[in-house]
Amino acid sequence: MTVFIAVCALLLALAGVFFLIPMKKRGGSTDQDLERANLEWYQLRQQELAEEGDDSLAADAQLRLLEDEQVPESIHARQASGRGFPAWLLLPFVALFSVAMYYQLGGAQDVVISRQLQSLDETSTPQQMDALMRTIEKRAAQRPDNLHYIAMLGRFYMGSQDYAKAARVYDELTLAAPEDAAGLAYAAQARYLAAGRVLDDGAKVRAEKALAIDPHQRTALGLLGMAAFEQEQYRAAIGYWQRLLAVEPPGSESQQMISGIINSARERLGEPVAATVTAPAPAAVSGTTPGVTISVALPVGVAIAAADTVFVLARNAQSDSRMPIAVQRLRGSDLPLTLRLDDSNSMAGQKLSQAESVMVVVQVSPDGRPGEANATWLGSAGPLAPTEGGDIVNIVLAPVSGASKS
Repeated sequence: MTVFIAVCALLLALAGVFFLIPMKKRGGSTDQDLERANLEWYQLRQQELAEEGDDSLAADAQLRLLEDEQVPESIHARQASGRGFPAWLLLPFVALFSVAMYYQLGGAQDVVISRQLQSLDETSTPQQMDALMRTIEKRAAQRPDNLHYIAMLGRFYMGSQDYAKAARVYDELTLAAPEDAAGLAYAAQARYLAAGRVLDDGAKVRAEKALAIDPHQRTALGLLGMAAFEQEQYRAAIGYWQRLLAVEPPGSESQQMISGIINSARERLGEPVAATVTAPAPAAVSGTTPGVTISVALPVGVAIAAADTVFVLARNAQSDSRMPIAVQRLRGSDLPLTLRLDDSNSMAGQKLSQAESVMVVVQVSPDGRPGEANATWLGSAGPLAPTEGGDIVNIVLAPVSGASKS
């Protein structure tokens, strides 16, 4: 940002040079040229008349020259009377006007917001997040075509349980992007929660539109299934949840939960209950869920305290935010280890499998506080594309300069 301001100041100074130099040259050069031209004409005319020998014509030419000399004097008088306002004062006005117009129409505020998003991490406080969201609210009002800001505000309002605001924001998103299935589903969910968990016609229409665009849209399937269950429409609820169950990661907690709800609906209908799918062993590394598999180790001959906390984080490589989308917390005694990050480790409301690529960061913290500022050992890898395979990416931790090692 400092470089940007310096370049703008240089351009304004350069514009000032082009503004002032013509004014300086404009002074008396035109009048002097006119007098010189008149004098040359008079001398030429006088030579012609001398050859003709006509004294009366020579006197007429002299009178004409005197009249032409009086014209610049009158022009000078008018210019002198019109010099009440110095034109150079317009330069700072033009500069201030340019700065104001850029601040209103340019992207300086977007650069500031982007940097603040990049500075967010797991150590950021709720107050910092609230302040940033207020800034984004103001900017979104100025730039209603920025759908990134609108979606970000919708997620923030949902997380803050301000469902009425979230519904309004997501409705704006659906108007700007009517073919976005996720936006329609989020708008339906926000309206449903804002109405006290009542699925009104508006929420239902939005959810059904989302499924028409994407038949496997998780949020819409879960919402319609829950609403049908609460309205005792158990057959319809089972239909939605079975579709949702088909797209959930096998053996995940979400699959277990949905299976249980389906069984509950079948009990209400008096139907036999299906066996619940058992979760796989935690030690399994490979699987069908898109994710990344990493191996974390210290340099040869190095050890850390067994009680040190090891954070393994996955961040969306395509996003400005440094907030993790998946986290695994371990102990120093677990190293070296091989683990897999997938949707089972994802933060609430996020799916690692939906990210195009992720950055994996490993931090070792002696006092258990997350964040690179509190780490004594760090390692990273990426960008990595989540896949269903078990290809292992090796991460060897390196000491943080200036930090005391365990």
